[in-house]
Amino acid sequence: MNYKHKLTGREPLVFLPAPFSNEPPTGKAHLKQCEQMTLTRRQKRLCRREPGLAETLRESVRLSLLECRYQFRNERWNCSLDGRGSLLKRAFKETSFLLAVSSAALTHALAKACSSGRMERCTCDDSPGIQHREAWQWGVCGDNLKYSTKFLKKFLGQKRVSKDLRAQVDAHNINVGIRAVKSGLKTTCKCHGVSGSCAVRTCWKQLSPFHDTGRLLKYRYDTAVRVLSVTNAATGEAELAGSRRHSQGPRTTDLVYLEDSPSFCRPSRYSPGTGGRSCAKDTSCQSLCCGRGYNTAMRLTSLSCHCQVRWCCHVECQTCVREEEVYTCKNT
Repeated sequence: MNYKHKLTGREPLVFLPAPFSNEPPTGKAHLKQCEQMTLTRRQKRLCRREPGLAETLRESVRLSLLECRYQFRNERWNCSLDGRGSLLKRAFKETSFLLAVSSAALTHALAKACSSGRMERCTCDDSPGIQHREAWQWGVCGDNLKYSTKFLKKFLGQKRVSKDLRAQVDAHNINVGIRAVKSGLKTTCKCHGVSGSCAVRTCWKQLSPFHDTGRLLKYRYDTAVRVLSVTNAATGEAELAGSRRHSQGPRTTDLVYLEDSPSFCRPSRYSPGTGGRSCAKDTSCQSLCCGRGYNTAMRLTSLSCHCQVRWCCHVECQTCVREEEVYTCKNT
């Protein structure tokens, strides 16, 4: 597998200190945001040069965190920030997902920032036959994935990958995230004409919702391939190969990892464990609680009920209180 001209795997993909402000930048506020982020000197220079980049980086972190938490909401590891630093130093399946979803979120956020006009150095996608002025007029500014991918690799650093096995694995997983976004790029068309006729048709490129990308990457996580390093007899270079169970080697769309994950059942340097986590009695409690059992409690919840439509366009509802059982994993 040739990793030349790919990402190196040493690029920082966690840009922001936590917690961070949700307020949008005003004036030269983006300069302060650039300084607060965990960026290299060269990346900070690029950030200062592009006023919309700081906010786009913030958006990518938000996207990746929310999607990771959603996809792993019923897993023992639930994408907790606790232990994230230690986790990223290892080559578990969870690490591979974090790198992939982070690079995917940044690719997605950059493309959306271009099409929405938040970035000064890019605009709509350059689909054939679409003039940018016309695209803005019709509200069909396409997501600029071409610019996004090009800028991302420039921002992260485009160097030849190290011979180090871990660097190759990280580079592979970063590129899996980028490919996942590319696979969701679709052509959308809009007709213009009298009485809905399609006398003129405008088409543009549009990314799938990021949730679709997250679902695809979760599938890649569930089918991830454990790899090792072998020497290519023809080139003499080290490359990734599948373990005995995956003798054919990883595909470019496979997430890869080097070592088996811990159970994540008990508190450790990698996660807070599953004690106190909510679970579903019939589906997830047995696995999530790691055989320790679960506590049952009653909780009162309020909900709308007995709703009626009043003329013309008003709905009146009563508030009902319902008692329900909740289940949480025992700590011991």
